[in-house]
Amino acid sequence: MPFGINETMGQYSELFMLLAAGTYTVAFIAFAWDLAKSSRALQAIDLKAAQAVEPAKVPAAVGAGNRAESSVGGPAGRAERPSSSTASGTPAGGGIITAGADMKYSAARRAPARVAVALTVLGALIHGAGVVTRALGAGRVPWGNMYEFLTTGAFVAIAVFLLVLIRRDLRFLGTFVVGLAIIMLVAASVAYWTPVGHLVPALQSYWLIIHVSIAVMSSALFTLTFAMSALQLVQSHRQKTVAAGGEDKLGFMRLVPSALSLENLSYRINAIAFIGWTFTLMFGAIWAEKAWGRFWGWDTKEVWTFVIWVVYAGYLHARATRGWTGTRAAWLSIVGYLCVVFNFTIVNQFFNGLHSYSGL
Repeated sequence: MPFGINETMGQYSELFMLLAAGTYTVAFIAFAWDLAKSSRALQAIDLKAAQAVEPAKVPAAVGAGNRAESSVGGPAGRAERPSSSTASGTPAGGGIITAGADMKYSAARRAPARVAVALTVLGALIHGAGVVTRALGAGRVPWGNMYEFLTTGAFVAIAVFLLVLIRRDLRFLGTFVVGLAIIMLVAASVAYWTPVGHLVPALQSYWLIIHVSIAVMSSALFTLTFAMSALQLVQSHRQKTVAAGGEDKLGFMRLVPSALSLENLSYRINAIAFIGWTFTLMFGAIWAEKAWGRFWGWDTKEVWTFVIWVVYAGYLHARATRGWTGTRAAWLSIVGYLCVVFNFTIVNQFFNGLHSYSGL
């Protein structure tokens, strides 16, 4: 039997969500400030290195005769000029500057990044209070409609990000993960706001806790890999541009690991999330049999849940056995996440079916 509705707790929850969104916004600015400030600092270091190398390079070129002079001044020697290569983000020995592939914390202190992480932790605590008070106000788990799924999903995404930060320096993802959390909170409050209330009869089951909690966790992991895949595409383009002798116009990407490192980490996280999504699909079928007397009925929600499973299964299979690496793998991962977003927004809101629980 459902518990009574506590509207006061519901109001506190909305206040906490508003405060969390504000705190995340400041954290987002701090993460962006960190990227910009670190980019300028690295460019200054490169400039000093170029000035130190220049005197040693020029006499050698002059004394080597006309052939050396033409190789420095001609198209073939364009990438060897210290002033252009180091200033554009390429070390003197060639190759593009990126963060370490192991993603370990360095000794360099980045004050804006530390402030951003502290604000994200504070925002997560406030956000968690909003999720808990929503649960207390409704007398049940807080993921019975679109508003609750988005607010809880955003909290889980931030929590997973902060947990990973304990072992790996993924602060370069902060701008993107926190930005996505802000979008989710704003969408929940503006487009999907729903007052606290009881669940529809079909959702009043312990399977709600099992099925939806795993779906939320998997979606949070997919959110991280979406951000990594997007950065992978940017970093890959940057690496190709600099390798071709072009100017490095994305200095902030020096704090981001190489495209290959991002791809490898994204692949491992997607593999874990895919296992969770498999259980989401399985438990959803079991719940459907108990609620409606059949495991599968080709309901729109069921179909799109399966579509997501197929896309990520194809991604994992193609990368592991067919050599789909690089930008193709990144795009496939992004397509999978867009299917997740479509499933939890458009399908819930505009497609009628047995899973129409958006609360709108």
